[in-house]
Amino acid sequence: MLSPAVFGINNGSVNTAVALLIVFLVVVWFALIYWTYADARRRIEDPVLVGTATAVSLVPFVGTIVYMIVRPPEYLDDMRERELEMQASEARLAELGYHLCPHCDYEVDNDFLRCPSCRGKLKNPCESCGRPLEPEWKVCPYCEKEIGPAPPPPRPARRRRASTEQPAPGPFDEAATFGEARPFGEARPFGEVGPPGS
Repeated sequence: MLSPAVFGINNGSVNTAVALLIVFLVVVWFALIYWTYADARRRIEDPVLVGTATAVSLVPFVGTIVYMIVRPPEYLDDMRERELEMQASEARLAELGYHLCPHCDYEVDNDFLRCPSCRGKLKNPCESCGRPLEPEWKVCPYCEKEIGPAPPPPRPARRRRASTEQPAPGPFDEAATFGEARPFGEARPFGEVGPPGS
């Protein structure tokens, strides 16, 4: 019985070796597709991007190499763990009384009203005793004065122009700025000094 020739090779042992090599490459290709899918799920939150990465890996071997180049550098679990560690260290620092300016990350004391570095406002003073108040407080704990809601900032008053007055000259009003404007095409006398267009 004759076995089908692969790539036109009629030698039985070479034909078997080529067929085994092709099967091996196909198995490795499917393994790479699965590996890309599993790795993308551990590194990427968006399911659409996970599907895109898996679809790119369908291109034999090259797709997985491209995915390995552009994939995120760390696992989602590592990112979450790092964020939890940062929150825990910030909580420990807050317990020790270590505070940072929210505007410039300069170290500030708990009783500062403004940051000494960037001058950003940190807290409002009590109207009665002048001590710094936390934004969520309803009463000053130092002098027991009730704290009302902050008044809205005053709106700037609009100016009204009297209808009998002449309007102020604008930046491009030649007649008011440079004297009377000359008609178009009339030249300035030789030797007369002045701004252009006058």
